[in-house]
Amino acid sequence: MTFAYIVHLANYSDGVLYLLMILLAIELAVIIDRFWFLRNAMAKGRKILWLVSNRGKLRRPDLEELSAMAKGLPEESLIGVALRHFNLVHHYGSARGEAFANRLDEAIFLTTPSLDKRLWVLDTIVTLAPLLGLFGTILGMFHAFSILAAPGHDATSVTGGVADALIATASGLAIAMIGLISFNAFNNSIDKTIFQLESLKVVLMNRLDGAPVVLEESEASSPNVKSTQVAVNA
Repeated sequence: MTFAYIVHLANYSDGVLYLLMILLAIELAVIIDRFWFLRNAMAKGRKILWLVSNRGKLRRPDLEELSAMAKGLPEESLIGVALRHFNLVHHYGSARGEAFANRLDEAIFLTTPSLDKRLWVLDTIVTLAPLLGLFGTILGMFHAFSILAAPGHDATSVTGGVADALIATASGLAIAMIGLISFNAFNNSIDKTIFQLESLKVVLMNRLDGAPVVLEESEASSPNVKSTQVAVNA
């Protein structure tokens, strides 16, 4: 298939094939972007979950290390909530577990919309591409059957024109199939990522909520900390 023939097909569909090419380029850009993001989110998120679950009680250096690892990941907001909770317990001696769970749930709810970012574009292309392809085929049919109006027409020209017109429909269906497979795969990855976030929430609660705070030696000797603890105990 030469470039000249591709231009002929595009012109035969009155430019609809050009629109389908633009849709394909947008679709591939979204697929590459979401694939890279969700792949990193799942792999690195699984690593963070494994690190947290294989530790005992979490201390501030552990949370700060996890926060640096989760930079730019969906888990970043949950680690940030856990770090703020640790500081709250550190200064006031206790914190309600229900409040901690609610803050983690809030972080998950606020993070979830970023996971399916731009997936609506794929959903739209899956529906739009076949319709555009069919529209291009109809326009191509007009050109094909207009040959019959000319005197001394050749029947082979009509059948060849119909074949060229069907290229638009085939292209639209191919673009829709690529988008549909990718859309379903990304939704599956999003479900797994949300499950990882829910698992991380449970693991963090088990290692932080209600556990006594172990201070660093330098912190324990600080007069401000001692006075705070005395005031809380009083």
